[in-house]
Amino acid sequence: MKNQIQDKPKHAGLAVGAAIFAAAWLAVRYKTVQAERENPPLGEFITVDGVRLHYFRKGQGSTVVLLHGNGVIAEDFRNAGLFDQLAQNYRVIAFDRPGFGYSERPRGKLWTPAAQARLIAAALEQLEVRDAVILAHSWGTLVALSMAMQKPERVTGLVLASGYYYPSVRLDVLTATPAIPLLGNLLAHTLSPLIGRLIWPAAVNRAFFPAAVPDSFKRMAPWMALRPQQLRAEAEETAMMIPSAAVLHKHYPELAMPIAIIVGDGDKIVSPAHNSQHLQHDLQDVDLTVLEGGRAHDPAFIARRLAGGCRARQRTCVGAFIGSGGGAGRASLRLLFGRHRAGV
Repeated sequence: MKNQIQDKPKHAGLAVGAAIFAAAWLAVRYKTVQAERENPPLGEFITVDGVRLHYFRKGQGSTVVLLHGNGVIAEDFRNAGLFDQLAQNYRVIAFDRPGFGYSERPRGKLWTPAAQARLIAAALEQLEVRDAVILAHSWGTLVALSMAMQKPERVTGLVLASGYYYPSVRLDVLTATPAIPLLGNLLAHTLSPLIGRLIWPAAVNRAFFPAAVPDSFKRMAPWMALRPQQLRAEAEETAMMIPSAAVLHKHYPELAMPIAIIVGDGDKIVSPAHNSQHLQHDLQDVDLTVLEGGRAHDPAFIARRLAGGCRARQRTCVGAFIGSGGGAGRASLRLLFGRHRAGV
């Protein structure tokens, strides 16, 4: 009898815990369905090696491929106006990387930068893209660098913005719990999205600090970024940052194509000295622009800097991207590319 009395609080606690997780699962499921209903895919789909990828395509001429970072989607390039500005002069293709937006991320495979690079390269081949300049932001720079190493003849230039290139101690790997098998899956479908929504305003303000959050980013639906599949992708990529950079950085000196590096001088997430300036030193013949923060971005400036040399397949193709531009232009790039979410 005594044991039965002692067991009652335990059973009650388990019941309460189960009820909390069940309620959280229902809430997350409802918000996920609502977010996808209110934000349907606006691009096209292509299936590559059994993986369905969502992408945007617009314009004619030489090809510029846009690769987003961790925690955002290809739609971010459209909301910022960069996609449409570039499409005035180029054929622009922006992919939702695996697990982000409306692109699949099949389980049972480790989606390293190299694996993603092979997938994107195969997609471009299906789209009959012979070569392209790759413009990548944040975690997407690891994919762009992998593509350049795997298919150097198809990558005519790289524009790398706010990237993480060298291994270092990072505390944000501790936030990668949704990547843990079983437990991570449970959290991604229950508590993690709800907690993420609570801290969303503070996280966004920190990502853009010291500048104000631009209207283009405010248009992004928070629950699109907090869906379980995307949270799992974000966590996996956060966990893979250090080992991925450890593998890739040994091969940077082999890169021979034109490269432009862009970094914000106030970047608190990725050290400019340890990453962008270090990469410039290893590659030597590259363009590095350090951007001042605090002013509104101008996608038209970015488009103008790409106009000019890409058709000639010369260094000016990438060098024109950052050009001389002046302080206002550099600040505009700082706001568009000098920000991150956890795990870049």
